[in-house]
Amino acid sequence: MAYDEGTAERLSDVFERIPFSSEKRMFGSLGFMVHGHMTCGVINDQLMVRVGKGQYEGTLKKPFVKEMDFTGKALTGFVYVEPDGFESDEELENWVNLSVEYVLTLPAK
Repeated sequence: MAYDEGTAERLSDVFERIPFSSEKRMFGSLGFMVHGHMTCGVINDQLMVRVGKGQYEGTLKKPFVKEMDFTGKALTGFVYVEPDGFESDEELENWVNLSVEYVLTLPAK
């Protein structure tokens, strides 16, 4: 599975400013971790965002968002965002911030 290099670069730029973050290649895609927890990633041309179970249903109602079904079954707490949903840098940063805010509620690994 390939990923969009432009989106990966944009995400790298955002995560450079986030403490305790790292980049990890996995399953032919690219993921970004904070305190050892997956936050966001890029799969093909889509943004993968970890929002947590509490925000999952509400997030699915937003434009350009759909269930993450990487294995054919929806993974609750994770969503895909189509490119139109993170076209601007501000939109991308909003998705990253949503994910990081959730991950920071989890104990560090």
